[in-house]
Amino acid sequence: MKSDSSPLDLASTDFCTLDYPCAYLPGRQTRMLYRYIRHATPAFVSAVVERGWRRFGNYFFHPICAGCNECRNLRIDTEAFTPTRSQRRVERKNAETRTLIQAPSLTPAHVELYNRYHSWKAAKDGWKHHDITEREYYENFVEGAHRFGYEVLYFRDDRLVGVDLIDIVRDGISAIYFFHDPDYAPYSLGTYSLLQQIALARRLGLRYIYLGYWVDGCKAFAYKTRFQPEEILDGFPPLDQSPRWKPFVAPESSEKGNA
Repeated sequence: MKSDSSPLDLASTDFCTLDYPCAYLPGRQTRMLYRYIRHATPAFVSAVVERGWRRFGNYFFHPICAGCNECRNLRIDTEAFTPTRSQRRVERKNAETRTLIQAPSLTPAHVELYNRYHSWKAAKDGWKHHDITEREYYENFVEGAHRFGYEVLYFRDDRLVGVDLIDIVRDGISAIYFFHDPDYAPYSLGTYSLLQQIALARRLGLRYIYLGYWVDGCKAFAYKTRFQPEEILDGFPPLDQSPRWKPFVAPESSEKGNA
Protein backbone atom coordinates (compact mmCIF):
# COMPACT_ATOMS: atom_id res chain seq x y z
CA MET A 1 0.00 0.00 0.00
CA LYS A 2 1.50 3.28 -1.13
CA SER A 3 0.11 5.17 1.87
CA ASP A 4 2.25 2.98 4.16
CA SER A 5 5.56 3.96 2.55
CA SER A 6 6.36 6.61 5.16
CA PRO A 7 6.05 4.22 8.14
CA LEU A 8 8.66 1.99 6.51
CA ASP A 9 11.21 4.79 6.77
CA LEU A 10 11.20 4.75 10.60
CA ALA A 11 14.50 3.88 12.26
CA SER A 12 14.03 0.49 13.88
CA THR A 13 15.84 -2.53 15.26
CA ASP A 14 14.45 -5.96 14.35
CA PHE A 15 15.25 -9.20 16.14
CA CYS A 16 13.59 -12.51 16.95
CA THR A 17 13.61 -14.81 19.94
CA LEU A 18 14.76 -18.39 20.05
CA ASP A 19 12.03 -21.04 20.20
CA TYR A 20 10.37 -21.40 23.59
CA PRO A 21 7.27 -23.26 24.90
CA CYS A 22 3.99 -21.86 23.55
CA ALA A 23 1.70 -20.43 26.23
CA TYR A 24 -1.41 -21.18 24.17
CA LEU A 25 -0.93 -24.68 22.72
CA PRO A 26 0.67 -27.35 24.95
CA GLY A 27 3.56 -29.17 23.37
CA ARG A 28 4.17 -26.48 20.74
CA GLN A 29 7.10 -24.09 20.36
CA THR A 30 6.82 -20.42 19.54
CA ARG A 31 9.14 -17.73 18.23
CA MET A 32 8.47 -13.98 18.16
CA LEU A 33 9.64 -11.27 15.78
CA TYR A 34 10.22 -7.91 17.50
CA ARG A 35 10.70 -4.44 16.08
CA TYR A 36 11.96 -1.75 18.45
CA ILE A 37 10.91 1.77 17.45
CA ARG A 38 11.60 4.58 19.87
CA HIS A 39 9.55 7.23 18.05
CA ALA A 40 6.66 5.40 16.41
CA THR A 41 4.17 7.51 14.47
CA PRO A 42 0.38 7.11 14.49
CA ALA A 43 0.57 6.13 10.80
CA PHE A 44 3.00 3.31 11.54
CA VAL A 45 0.98 2.03 14.50
CA SER A 46 -2.21 2.06 12.43
CA ALA A 47 -0.50 0.14 9.62
CA VAL A 48 0.94 -2.63 11.80
CA VAL A 49 -2.15 -3.02 13.99
CA GLU A 50 -4.23 -3.55 10.85
CA ARG A 51 -1.76 -6.33 9.93
CA GLY A 52 -1.94 -8.13 13.26
CA TRP A 53 1.05 -6.74 15.15
CA ARG A 54 0.88 -6.04 18.88
CA ARG A 55 2.65 -3.36 20.97
CA PHE A 56 4.15 -3.24 24.45
CA GLY A 57 6.11 -0.07 25.13
CA ASN A 58 8.44 0.67 22.21
CA TYR A 59 8.30 -2.95 21.01
CA PHE A 60 6.07 -4.14 18.17
CA PHE A 61 5.83 -7.89 17.64
CA HIS A 62 4.07 -10.92 16.19
CA PRO A 63 4.73 -14.68 16.17
CA ILE A 64 6.78 -16.35 13.43
CA CYS A 65 6.34 -19.97 14.51
CA ALA A 66 7.59 -22.63 12.09
CA GLY A 67 4.76 -24.68 10.64
CA CYS A 68 2.03 -23.03 12.72
CA ASN A 69 -0.57 -20.37 11.91
CA GLU A 70 -2.90 -20.81 14.89
CA CYS A 71 -2.46 -17.24 16.21
CA ARG A 72 -4.96 -15.25 14.18
CA ASN A 73 -6.24 -11.76 14.85
CA LEU A 74 -9.82 -10.71 15.56
CA ARG A 75 -11.51 -7.34 15.33
CA ILE A 76 -15.02 -6.28 16.35
CA ASP A 77 -17.21 -4.40 13.88
CA THR A 78 -18.52 -1.64 16.15
CA GLU A 79 -21.00 -0.37 13.56
CA ALA A 80 -22.89 -3.66 13.49
CA PHE A 81 -22.35 -4.76 17.10
CA THR A 82 -25.41 -5.34 19.30
CA PRO A 83 -24.87 -6.37 22.94
CA THR A 84 -26.23 -9.71 24.11
CA ARG A 85 -28.54 -10.00 27.10
CA SER A 86 -25.55 -11.08 29.19
CA GLN A 87 -23.57 -8.03 28.10
CA ARG A 88 -26.49 -5.71 28.87
CA ARG A 89 -26.57 -7.20 32.39
CA VAL A 90 -22.87 -6.37 32.73
CA GLU A 91 -23.62 -2.76 31.73
CA ARG A 92 -26.35 -2.53 34.38
CA LYS A 93 -24.06 -4.00 37.06
CA ASN A 94 -21.54 -1.27 36.28
CA ALA A 95 -23.94 1.66 36.37
CA GLU A 96 -21.91 3.12 39.25
CA THR A 97 -18.47 2.33 37.79
CA ARG A 98 -16.64 5.54 36.86
CA THR A 99 -14.10 5.82 34.06
CA LEU A 100 -11.29 8.25 33.27
CA ILE A 101 -9.39 8.35 29.96
CA GLN A 102 -5.91 9.85 29.97
CA ALA A 103 -2.33 9.31 28.87
CA PRO A 104 -0.81 6.15 30.41
CA SER A 105 0.58 6.81 33.88
CA LEU A 106 2.56 5.07 36.58
CA THR A 107 1.50 5.11 40.22
CA PRO A 108 1.98 2.64 43.10
CA ALA A 109 -1.72 1.80 42.73
CA HIS A 110 -1.17 0.71 39.10
CA VAL A 111 1.66 -1.64 40.02
CA GLU A 112 -0.08 -3.03 43.11
CA LEU A 113 -3.25 -3.73 41.11
CA TYR A 114 -1.30 -5.36 38.27
CA ASN A 115 0.51 -7.68 40.68
CA ARG A 116 -2.65 -8.58 42.61
CA TYR A 117 -4.44 -9.45 39.38
CA HIS A 118 -1.62 -11.67 38.12
CA SER A 119 -1.20 -13.40 41.47
CA TRP A 120 -4.94 -14.16 41.39
CA LYS A 121 -4.73 -15.48 37.82
CA ALA A 122 -1.75 -17.65 38.74
CA ALA A 123 -3.78 -19.30 41.51
CA LYS A 124 -7.00 -19.46 39.49
CA ASP A 125 -5.81 -20.36 35.99
CA GLY A 126 -2.20 -21.44 36.38
CA TRP A 127 -0.63 -18.32 34.85
CA LYS A 128 3.10 -17.84 35.31
CA HIS A 129 3.65 -14.90 37.61
CA HIS A 130 6.33 -12.71 39.10
CA ASP A 131 5.71 -9.32 40.66
CA ILE A 132 6.36 -6.56 38.14
CA THR A 133 8.54 -3.62 39.16
CA GLU A 134 7.72 0.03 38.57
CA ARG A 135 10.42 0.15 35.90
CA GLU A 136 8.99 -2.90 34.10
CA TYR A 137 5.50 -1.42 34.24
CA TYR A 138 6.74 1.86 32.80
CA GLU A 139 8.60 0.15 29.95
CA ASN A 140 5.61 -2.05 29.03
CA PHE A 141 2.63 0.25 29.48
CA VAL A 142 3.70 3.92 29.71
CA GLU A 143 6.73 4.28 27.45
CA GLY A 144 5.97 4.32 23.73
CA ALA A 145 2.40 5.63 24.00
CA HIS A 146 3.26 8.95 22.28
CA ARG A 147 0.18 10.54 20.63
CA PHE A 148 -1.86 7.37 20.20
CA GLY A 149 -1.70 5.48 23.51
CA TYR A 150 -4.15 5.93 26.39
CA GLU A 151 -5.32 4.29 29.57
CA VAL A 152 -8.92 3.95 30.69
CA LEU A 153 -9.11 3.84 34.49
CA TYR A 154 -12.05 2.20 36.26
CA PHE A 155 -13.14 3.26 39.74
CA ARG A 156 -15.61 1.87 42.27
CA ASP A 157 -15.97 2.68 45.96
CA ASP A 158 -13.39 5.47 45.55
CA ARG A 159 -10.67 3.03 44.53
CA LEU A 160 -8.93 2.04 41.31
CA VAL A 161 -10.37 -1.33 40.24
CA GLY A 162 -9.31 -1.64 36.60
CA VAL A 163 -6.79 -0.37 34.04
CA ASP A 164 -7.31 -0.72 30.30
CA LEU A 165 -4.39 0.13 27.98
CA ILE A 166 -5.40 1.05 24.42
CA ASP A 167 -4.02 2.58 21.23
CA ILE A 168 -6.28 4.73 19.07
CA VAL A 169 -5.50 4.08 15.40
CA ARG A 170 -6.92 5.47 12.19
CA ASP A 171 -9.88 3.10 11.92
CA GLY A 172 -10.32 1.78 15.44
CA ILE A 173 -8.98 0.98 18.89
CA SER A 174 -6.27 -1.57 19.58
CA ALA A 175 -6.91 -3.33 22.89
CA ILE A 176 -3.44 -3.74 24.41
CA TYR A 177 -4.04 -5.04 27.92
CA PHE A 178 -6.58 -4.98 30.73
CA PHE A 179 -6.24 -5.93 34.39
CA HIS A 180 -8.57 -5.52 37.36
CA ASP A 181 -9.04 -5.95 41.08
CA PRO A 182 -9.90 -9.61 41.81
CA ASP A 183 -12.28 -8.46 44.57
CA TYR A 184 -14.48 -6.97 41.83
CA ALA A 185 -14.57 -10.05 39.59
CA PRO A 186 -18.39 -10.34 39.97
CA TYR A 187 -18.71 -7.07 38.00
CA SER A 188 -17.22 -8.70 34.86
CA LEU A 189 -14.94 -5.72 34.34
CA GLY A 190 -13.15 -7.36 31.40
CA THR A 191 -16.39 -7.56 29.46
CA TYR A 192 -17.36 -4.08 30.59
CA SER A 193 -14.04 -2.65 29.41
CA LEU A 194 -14.65 -3.95 25.88
CA LEU A 195 -18.17 -2.53 25.89
CA GLN A 196 -16.65 0.80 26.90
CA GLN A 197 -14.12 0.54 24.07
CA ILE A 198 -16.94 -0.04 21.61
CA ALA A 199 -18.80 3.00 22.95
CA LEU A 200 -15.63 5.13 22.71
CA ALA A 201 -14.95 3.97 19.14
CA ARG A 202 -18.47 4.94 18.13
CA ARG A 203 -18.10 8.39 19.69
CA LEU A 204 -14.86 8.88 17.73
CA GLY A 205 -16.33 7.56 14.48
CA LEU A 206 -14.02 4.50 14.44
CA ARG A 207 -15.23 1.17 13.13
CA TYR A 208 -13.08 -1.54 14.72
CA ILE A 209 -11.83 -2.87 18.03
CA TYR A 210 -8.62 -4.82 17.39
CA LEU A 211 -8.57 -7.66 19.92
CA GLY A 212 -5.20 -9.21 19.13
CA TYR A 213 -4.61 -12.95 18.91
CA TRP A 214 -7.22 -15.68 18.98
CA VAL A 215 -6.30 -19.37 19.10
CA ASP A 216 -9.09 -21.88 18.54
CA GLY A 217 -9.51 -24.03 21.64
CA CYS A 218 -7.48 -21.76 23.92
CA LYS A 219 -9.64 -20.98 26.98
CA ALA A 220 -7.86 -17.67 27.67
CA PHE A 221 -9.11 -16.24 24.36
CA ALA A 222 -12.69 -17.56 24.41
CA TYR A 223 -14.11 -14.21 25.61
CA LYS A 224 -12.93 -12.51 22.42
CA THR A 225 -15.49 -14.35 20.29
CA ARG A 226 -18.50 -13.05 22.25
CA PHE A 227 -18.64 -9.64 20.56
CA GLN A 228 -20.17 -10.44 17.18
CA PRO A 229 -19.97 -9.57 14.35
CA GLU A 230 -16.21 -9.91 13.99
CA GLU A 231 -13.59 -10.28 11.31
CA ILE A 232 -10.49 -12.49 11.30
CA LEU A 233 -7.03 -12.06 9.77
CA ASP A 234 -4.84 -15.00 8.81
CA GLY A 235 -1.12 -14.35 9.04
CA PHE A 236 0.79 -11.10 9.36
CA PRO A 237 1.07 -9.46 5.93
CA PRO A 238 4.01 -7.09 5.34
CA LEU A 239 3.46 -3.36 5.17
CA ASP A 240 3.60 -3.32 1.37
CA GLN A 241 0.66 -5.74 1.12
CA SER A 242 -3.00 -5.09 1.96
CA PRO A 243 -4.39 -7.16 4.85
CA ARG A 244 -7.36 -9.38 4.03
CA TRP A 245 -9.86 -9.49 6.88
CA LYS A 246 -12.72 -11.97 6.49
CA PRO A 247 -16.05 -12.39 8.33
CA PHE A 248 -15.67 -14.62 11.40
CA VAL A 249 -18.29 -16.80 13.06
CA ALA A 250 -17.31 -18.01 16.50
CA PRO A 251 -17.19 -21.78 17.11
CA GLU A 252 -20.16 -22.83 19.24
CA SER A 253 -17.91 -23.86 22.13
CA SER A 254 -16.33 -20.39 22.25
CA GLU A 255 -19.66 -18.59 22.48
CA LYS A 256 -20.61 -20.30 25.72
CA GLY A 257 -19.49 -19.26 29.16
CA ASN A 258 -19.86 -16.38 31.54
CA ALA A 259 -19.48 -12.80 30.42
